[in-house]
Amino acid sequence: MVVFAGQGDARRSMALLWRSGEPDPEVRPGPKPGLSVDVIVEAAIEVADAEGMAALSMRKVGDRLGRTGMALYTYVPSKGELIDLMYDRVLAELPTRYDLGAGWRPAVVSWARHTLEFYLRHPWVLQVSQVRPVLGPNEFAMLEGVVAVLRDTGLTPRRVRGVMALLFDFVRGAAKTVSESRLAPSATGVSDEEWWQARSSLLKEVEPEFAARFPMASWVESQDDEPDDGPDDAHPGGETFSIGLNVLLDGIEAAVKAG
Repeated sequence: MVVFAGQGDARRSMALLWRSGEPDPEVRPGPKPGLSVDVIVEAAIEVADAEGMAALSMRKVGDRLGRTGMALYTYVPSKGELIDLMYDRVLAELPTRYDLGAGWRPAVVSWARHTLEFYLRHPWVLQVSQVRPVLGPNEFAMLEGVVAVLRDTGLTPRRVRGVMALLFDFVRGAAKTVSESRLAPSATGVSDEEWWQARSSLLKEVEPEFAARFPMASWVESQDDEPDDGPDDAHPGGETFSIGLNVLLDGIEAAVKAG
């Protein structure tokens, strides 16, 4: 499931994101809590975090607030605007500044780890396409922090944009893999260990000459003498994430040295 940002009315969406125009109305009568754009957005994030993007609807958010789905439309015109607001709201969790005292490389590592953990807290965010940005204040604040780190490399703006795209694609891809790995056991009723044990034994049975037929696949899965990353293995993404990130950073360093 892919969701494209900016599906609602452009003027209304931007006004809600940037809180321009009239202040949000609130409904206070009765025992139920008052409604506002912020209250609705927070409830929608709770629904998406707990049940996923596919479960998100105005009715479901209304139920969570003890209201009808129709009552929300006074504040948020449609689900399209709601997703834009949710996306921009959760981006506020990401740091907007990183310590450059030790150079840009440790700062990029910190950014990558924070961003990976962010996606895993809110896996539904991975379903919001990066093709069309939300253009909200928290999205720009997040980008300010990333650009400030990469500007320290000395690369030109054009090359920084390319590096940013590469880093975001890498972290989002890693987060998607970890998120799906966490979801698979509950979705299928089979643990990863059980799944691999069942199929790896059958693979040897159906193709006894597997190693000879697929020597490269066998080699890449073989054990070697390189040490593991130690404590980093416990981090989301583990050793694979660290290796991939370091290779990318080596490439950025090479680009910086080449000028």
